[in-house]
Amino acid sequence: MSQLDLALTCEISARHLSFLETGRAKPSREMVIQLANGLVLPLGSQNALLQAAGFAPVFPASPLDSAALGPFRAVLQEMMDRHAPWPAILCDRHWRMREANASASALLGPLQAETGETNLVRMLTDSAVAAQMIANLPEVIHEMRGRIALEALEAGNDPVLRDLLGALDAASQRHPLPGGAPRRPLVPLIVDTPSGPLSFLSTIAHFGTSEDVTVRDLRLELLFPADDSTRAALISLAGG
Repeated sequence: MSQLDLALTCEISARHLSFLETGRAKPSREMVIQLANGLVLPLGSQNALLQAAGFAPVFPASPLDSAALGPFRAVLQEMMDRHAPWPAILCDRHWRMREANASASALLGPLQAETGETNLVRMLTDSAVAAQMIANLPEVIHEMRGRIALEALEAGNDPVLRDLLGALDAASQRHPLPGGAPRRPLVPLIVDTPSGPLSFLSTIAHFGTSEDVTVRDLRLELLFPADDSTRAALISLAGG
């Protein structure tokens, strides 16, 4: 985003923005928030920008187990309970797994067995069994890389997302997409299991109606059976 583009978006002069950028002028608290909104920064990054300018953070960052987030946790629990027996995984903005229902824990178990890794991206890029377990690993890595690249762009200077993007780039070199193969309109996650392949499509829920950093940074990934055999296998495993 050019300096002029940002100035126009924030409805300030390019000259004033230049003075702020070079340190010739000191921004007010309101100006920092105005610039953060113009850059469409996540709430956590807005807090960091405020602190860099010498101001206290504006947005709360409550622990997920705090009393303040009790009603929100109840909503999360209901969503995950209602989604069973399909897998459901709750992650933070860096794709660290915070919670998982029973079917998701069973699905991810082999990827975590070696190191106890909780980061979903690292499970794909660093686990020695990922290539044997995920039948279409190149497709999954390619799709995840596009998602993380967009999140890194939106987050600004986030070193964790940059590291995850680097890990996905390296994994893409080790597991390239087949040359000339047509792209699918939907990219499933195909997991090879002792009872046969399980195929899933996913949707990711983000949460609004909150100015809490913890809530806004969470994402709930819900996996759905992509075919009848996967549906039947999960129902059978759940005792249905």
